[in-house]
Amino acid sequence: MQKEKFLYIVATPIGNLGDMTFRAVETLKNVDVILCEDTRETLKLLKHFGFEKHLVSVHQHSSDEKVQALLSQYDNVAYASDAGTPGISDPGNKVVEAAVKIGFRVIPIPGACAVVAALSASGLPTDKFLFLGFLPHKGRTAVFEKIKNADTTVCFYESTHRILKTLEQLKAVVAPERKMVVCRELTKMFEDIVRGSINEVAEKVQLENRGEFVVIVGEKQTRAK
Repeated sequence: MQKEKFLYIVATPIGNLGDMTFRAVETLKNVDVILCEDTRETLKLLKHFGFEKHLVSVHQHSSDEKVQALLSQYDNVAYASDAGTPGISDPGNKVVEAAVKIGFRVIPIPGACAVVAALSASGLPTDKFLFLGFLPHKGRTAVFEKIKNADTTVCFYESTHRILKTLEQLKAVVAPERKMVVCRELTKMFEDIVRGSINEVAEKVQLENRGEFVVIVGEKQTRAK
C-alpha cells in the first residue's frame, strides 16, 4: 500500500509575529521540508521560533515540473509564503495544483491574511465581496469601471509606488463620494486605517504613508456620509 503524502498550506504573520498560531509552528517543525517564496524570509520566522528546517524556494517563475519533482521527494511538506495565507496573490496555488496531481492530501493551516484582516476592520458590508489581488499594470481603466459598477464591496492590494495614482484614478472613474477604507501596514508598528469618501481618503494618504496597502471600496450605492 502506497504511503500517504501530505502538503500543509501554512499561513504566516503579515507583520506581527505574535499572530503565528501554535498549530502553524508545530506543523513547520514536523514536516520534512518547507517550500517557500523566499528562503530568507522564512528563515527569519524559523529563527524567531527557535528551530531549523530544510528550506527550498518555490516562486512564481518555478516550473510545474520543478514543483512536482520537489514534492515527489518527500512525504510531509509545508508551503509558506512570505507573509499571510498561501495561495492569496502568491504562488501557493501552483504548489497545491501540483500536489493534487501526484496524490498529496492537502491540509490548510489557517492564520493571518491581509485582505481578511482589512475587511474585518473596514465597517463595510462583507457578507460578499470581490477581491482583485494586485491590480494589473495595464488595462487598469477596465478594472476601475468594474469597481464603479460593483454591487458588492471590492478590495485589492496596492504598492507604495502606485497608491496615490490609484486613488486619483478611483476619484476620476468610480466617484469621489463612494465609501472607501485604506489599510496600511496591518499588525505592524505603524498600522494605519483611513476611512471616508474616496476624495477624503485620497487627501489623507500622503507620500510618507509607505508600506503595503489594502484598498477597500464600498458597493456602488454606498456613499460616505
